[in-house]
Amino acid sequence: QVQLVESGGGLVQAGGSLRLSCAASGRTFSNYPMGWFRQAPGKEREFVVAISGSGGNTYYVNSVRGRFTISRDNAKNTVYLQMNSLKPEDTAVYYCAADRTARWNYERQRQRSEYEYWGQGTQVTVSS
Repeated sequence: QVQLVESGGGLVQAGGSLRLSCAASGRTFSNYPMGWFRQAPGKEREFVVAISGSGGNTYYVNSVRGRFTISRDNAKNTVYLQMNSLKPEDTAVYYCAADRTARWNYERQRQRSEYEYWGQGTQVTVSS
């Protein structure tokens, strides 16, 4: 059973930065793509960014490209999300997710159904 534990959320002013972490356990971490999703109050959970198992491929939603950076440390079984220039519209619960397969596909990575395991989420609040 794969377990994902997020950390690093909090309250920050607009323009500030946060770094989220997601620690994984339960299978060979480096084989699988990982993703970050977010869910704002009253909205559907939406894709933010994904990274391939090796870290060589990434895919960002347009609204965060240039501000957010995903990375992973396979030796530590951890994926990170560095969030800079935060905006109030970035306020949401952020979830990390582990792909159900070891294959990377740009179109599938943004789909919730591609991911089999989810963390419990960490709240990010950006004040204006």
